[in-house]
Amino acid sequence: MQVSEIRQIAEELITNPELFVVEVTISPAGDICITLDSDGSVSVDDCVALSRAMSAKIDEITDDYSLVVTSAGIGQPLKMLRQYHKLTGGSVEVILTDGTKILGTLDAADENGITISYQEKVAVEGKKRKQLVDVVRTYPFDEVRSTAEWLDYK
Repeated sequence: MQVSEIRQIAEELITNPELFVVEVTISPAGDICITLDSDGSVSVDDCVALSRAMSAKIDEITDDYSLVVTSAGIGQPLKMLRQYHKLTGGSVEVILTDGTKILGTLDAADENGITISYQEKVAVEGKKRKQLVDVVRTYPFDEVRSTAEWLDYK
């Protein structure tokens, strides 16, 4: 079995149009992990339903596997543009390829990159200390190492 084959079967078996497959991995030992996300939320029942349906299909192909169906969690890196769209207007943690970490609001995302608004300390002429200023920047995806939902507990 190949990742693309498993992904295709999973996508065909999902009946809720809000659900989508984020990632499929298969270990050398035959451990299959399918990660789901949703435009709303993913319930345990959604994962159980897909797991049962997938097991029935995979049993027709092989009997040497283990299957885990899970939901994409908070703090996990976003992998698909659809996940970025879901989080538009929400708080995110962005790690740039140079290691810079940005905590801000995801304003927009498209196939080219993301736009983030955040506050940054900047030296202002006539002031001794750096001042917080509002910044809105667009970063192309080739400058972004990872983006994840960020919960602000303040």
